[in-house]
Amino acid sequence: MVVSGKRKAEGQAWPAWHATLRNYRNPSAWKAGGQLANTLLPYIGLWWLMIGAIRAGYFYGLTLALALVAALFLVRIFILFHDCVHGSLFPGSRVNTFFGHALGVLVFTPFDDWRYSHLRHHASYANLDARGFGDIWTMTRTEYEQASRAKRWSYRLYRHPLVLFGLGALFSFLLRFRLPVRLSERKARASVLFTNLLIVVIVLIAAKTIGLRTYLLIQLPVIWFAGLMGVWLFYVQHQFEGVYWARRQAWDALRAAMEGSSYYDLPPVLRWFSANIGYHHIHHLSPRIPNYRLKSCYDAVPALRNKPALAIRKSLSGIRLKLWDEKQNQLVGFP
Repeated sequence: MVVSGKRKAEGQAWPAWHATLRNYRNPSAWKAGGQLANTLLPYIGLWWLMIGAIRAGYFYGLTLALALVAALFLVRIFILFHDCVHGSLFPGSRVNTFFGHALGVLVFTPFDDWRYSHLRHHASYANLDARGFGDIWTMTRTEYEQASRAKRWSYRLYRHPLVLFGLGALFSFLLRFRLPVRLSERKARASVLFTNLLIVVIVLIAAKTIGLRTYLLIQLPVIWFAGLMGVWLFYVQHQFEGVYWARRQAWDALRAAMEGSSYYDLPPVLRWFSANIGYHHIHHLSPRIPNYRLKSCYDAVPALRNKPALAIRKSLSGIRLKLWDEKQNQLVGFP
């Protein structure tokens, strides 16, 4: 699946402006280091405040409020981890790999294993014949109508907002990522084991120092809030009105990036916490552009600004979209 997608992309007739994207693929060690500092230090500080609040016996709602803020920083940590996966955060591959593994432990995600599935996602997204790697489970309307009753109900359950964005967040980061992706390579499977062992070490250290109860009262809401926001961001990047999907023979890399990926127009504060991931059409056009250069690229290339923006209010309507209708060439709700 991935090979055919890559061949199609390599044979793509790209427009002239696409070559200018290379000017923004130059990572900066100073910018990357600054992002790590302004993200990790506040995150650690919030943990210190939450530990103090629980030990002092304050109302648990205060801890939950702080956990929500910490979750925003954890979302940003995940995007920095995501840049390391693409080798775009730092100039050197070894530095990206080191911080990718380190940040992966904080976000409960194994670096090499997630990299394996995520790069397959980049090679096959919006391709109806290459679904199943790093994407939201999406059935066509014909597949749904021909499926067994049990499969239809399981799909309905999976796509229910409470499951997809609620339980799905905890399931993914606490359980799903503890096992390797199917068909993954030995290196990817080893990274799962490595990450799991480090998580166990952290839990044991926390149990000896701050206490297991305190750790769980902080870590569980932080990972759940962050996971909920992260799953939503990933959802709206490829599940929205007017999105592009096609069969392998007709799949077009340029259309997949420009029409199959959203430009999520977030307020400046949320744009900062999400590390510019809302410029997702640019990211899919050129994954090696660091998050801190995406906005400059967007501002400099007029063709990128022709992409219709997806506002927060409009993005909420994407929740009702469940199936791809190949006759109408659009996402639709359940029949």
